[in-house]
Amino acid sequence: MTTTPPKEPSVLAIARRDDNTFVEPLQLGKRLKQIRLANNLTLEESSRLTGLARSTLSKIENEQISPSFHAVQRLTAGLGIDIPQLFVPPKEGPEANGRRDITRLGEGLPHPTTTYEHELLANSISNKKMVPFKCKVRARSFDDFEDWVRHDGEEFLLVLKNEVEVYTEFYQPLRLEEGDSMYYDARMGHCLVSVGEDDAEVLWVTSR
Repeated sequence: MTTTPPKEPSVLAIARRDDNTFVEPLQLGKRLKQIRLANNLTLEESSRLTGLARSTLSKIENEQISPSFHAVQRLTAGLGIDIPQLFVPPKEGPEANGRRDITRLGEGLPHPTTTYEHELLANSISNKKMVPFKCKVRARSFDDFEDWVRHDGEEFLLVLKNEVEVYTEFYQPLRLEEGDSMYYDARMGHCLVSVGEDDAEVLWVTSR
């Protein structure tokens, strides 16, 4: 006498049993597609990463089938996410675009000036909302600058090495040591000078 093996439970049933806040079935496909597009993956690329057929992925995204728990394990492993991420309800509004950029040590874009030696970071991303860059401070005196540095946006400064003297248009000069930071309105005139014989190094992040 043959017996029929028990049917593998739907991952949706498992999720709902564990946490009532998990998404309903009609939202799983939307969430999967959202994650795939955020990682700039085609269905073919997702198929190679997860080991699931392109047609299977398409059916899941279009709510034509509900994936088994085994299929979800493949999805999360292949897409590099945790199972709970797959069941987070999609939020209304702009979706994450999945942009990222890695800058290895010393591989930033050099931009030297008479007073600073900038190293621009995250250069492959266009239309950034922030501009991060490292800088060696060559200036040793306020007189090394022809005028105040000022520009739109706000700015964050973190001292990475040695010490700097910070000159700002509306405040007295301020000395910052290694590990100290400052946040300020970049429209206010400002400039840095190194304290001591060696160039100081700082990290700047400027908003746009």
